[in-house]
Amino acid sequence: MYSTDSELKKIQKVNLEMAQYFVDFCKSHDLLCYFCGGGAIGAIRHKGFIPWDDDLDFFMPRRDYDRLAELWETGPQKDKFVLLRPTLTNHDRNSFTTIRNVQTTFIKTYQEDLDIPHGIQLDIFPLDTAPEKQAERKKQKMWAMIYAIYRSQQVPQNHGKAMELAGKLLLNSVPAKMKYKIWRYAEKQMTKYNDNPTNFVTELCVGPRYMGNVYPAKDFESAVWVPFEDTEMPVPIGYDHYLSQVFGDYMQLPPEKDQVSHHEAVYIDPEHSFKMYKGKYYLTKGAEKK
Repeated sequence: MYSTDSELKKIQKVNLEMAQYFVDFCKSHDLLCYFCGGGAIGAIRHKGFIPWDDDLDFFMPRRDYDRLAELWETGPQKDKFVLLRPTLTNHDRNSFTTIRNVQTTFIKTYQEDLDIPHGIQLDIFPLDTAPEKQAERKKQKMWAMIYAIYRSQQVPQNHGKAMELAGKLLLNSVPAKMKYKIWRYAEKQMTKYNDNPTNFVTELCVGPRYMGNVYPAKDFESAVWVPFEDTEMPVPIGYDHYLSQVFGDYMQLPPEKDQVSHHEAVYIDPEHSFKMYKGKYYLTKGAEKK
């Protein structure tokens, strides 16, 4: 259900407009997508948004995830909804794809020194084949961690001093062009199992908390459509197994103290483009563009 907070409700409505366009785009191009995380919980538990949530996330099988980036640039929507994936010369400190509404503003704290489209965004995460053997899964996760550090160009936070020190060492030891080559190589290594599908899939382009989670592939073979606010949205066919594995009793509301958004923002304006805030809320005087 929509939030009772008027400003958060505006953000949620922008998110739903974007999600509806994205889902329709995927349907028209025969791409499989479905809610994950809070969007999936909201769809099942609330038949809409988690009331305090301010974003929507999607999973896509890797083959469709890669096709999405190619197809998006050919459509008219790219003038309003911009798809971002890092390149050699540009990055947004994410290890996944985002789609942003450039007519809005959502400047995140870790991106305020970047000259990127700071609009309200959808997060799109790929699902990759997980190998059968545990030893191979450990190698895959190792490559995923290297990929995440060099692609996002950020040191993992709140995951222990050892990981923080390792991240700093890895990032500070190589020049920018080499970072790009490293994450491209790591991406190839962690996704090579897609050539020989198994009965399992995994999420790799995420933070350490979820990185390497392994699920039955059958839970993500297709989507089912469920009520979401005044429309319907796709969730994985095995949504109950997936959500129970990751979140436990997901139908139970968390304690009231935890019913808050987890995305820190410098400034949010769901009605005006981020462009009018350049130099005021992002790329401010003294902020160094990375």
